[in-house]
Amino acid sequence: MTTQTALIEVRDLTNAFGPQVVHQHLDLDVMRGEILGIVGGSGTGKSVLLRSIVGLQRPTAGSVKVFGENLLDLSPEKRSQVERRFGVLFQSGALFSSLTVLENIALPLIEHAGLSRDEAEGLAVVKLALAGLPESAAYKYPDSLSGGMIKRAALARALALDPEIVFLDEPTAGLDPISAAAFDQLILTLRDALGLTVFLVTHDLDTLYTICDRVAVLSQKRVLVAGDLTTVAATKDAWVHDYFHGPRGRAALQASARLTENN
Repeated sequence: MTTQTALIEVRDLTNAFGPQVVHQHLDLDVMRGEILGIVGGSGTGKSVLLRSIVGLQRPTAGSVKVFGENLLDLSPEKRSQVERRFGVLFQSGALFSSLTVLENIALPLIEHAGLSRDEAEGLAVVKLALAGLPESAAYKYPDSLSGGMIKRAALARALALDPEIVFLDEPTAGLDPISAAAFDQLILTLRDALGLTVFLVTHDLDTLYTICDRVAVLSQKRVLVAGDLTTVAATKDAWVHDYFHGPRGRAALQASARLTENN
C-alpha cells in the first residue's frame, strides 16, 4: 500500500561525464509501497539515475537520500547496513556464471547476513519459490537458463536479504510477451505480499499500465513529469505524446482496460 512517506529523495541532481551532462537539477521522490516506473528516451540516463540512487554512481552535484541517509556520506559499515535494505536486479541479470542459481542467491546471505552455507542455501530455496522458480532450477548454471528464468533467478537474489526497496532495470527486456506479463504479475504480487517499494526502469508500456502506481518521465536532463498515467500521458511534450499515444501506447491502454473489466 502506497503511503506519503518518501523512502528515496533526489534533490538537484547533476550527473556529467566530461562535457556530456546527463542530469541537471533533477528532483524525484519515491514513496513507500509504490511501484514507480521510470521512462525516457535513449540517453536520458534512466540507468544512471538508478546507479546514482544505489550508490554505484557518484553524482557530480546534488543529493540522494535513501531511508533518510546519503549513502556516499556514510562510513563503510553504516553504508553496508543501509544497502542491506534494498535489492537490485540489473538489466542483464548479472548472475555469476561460475556459480549455480542456488549459490548465486546464497552468496549475499553468506557475505552480508553471516549465515552458514547450509543456512543460506536453505533460505535461497525459499527465495527461488518466491520468484516463481522450481527447486530443480537451483542446481543449474546461468548459461543453461532461459531469459525468463535468468530474470527470476536475479530477482530471487535481489530478494535474498528481505529488502524494503527493489530496484529493477529493464526487467522484461528480451522476454516474450507471455513471460513479460507473468513477470509483471509476479512483481505486483510480491509488492502486495511483502510490502515492497519498487523502482522500475522500463520501456515496456504494458508494464507501465499493468503494475505502476506512478510514472516519472526523464527528459531535458530532469524529471519532466511524475504522476499517475493519466496525468503523465496528458503532458504536452512531443516525446510523451509519441510514446503514450502512438500505436503501442494505445494498444497497451486498451489491454489494460480489458484486464480491469475482467477483474
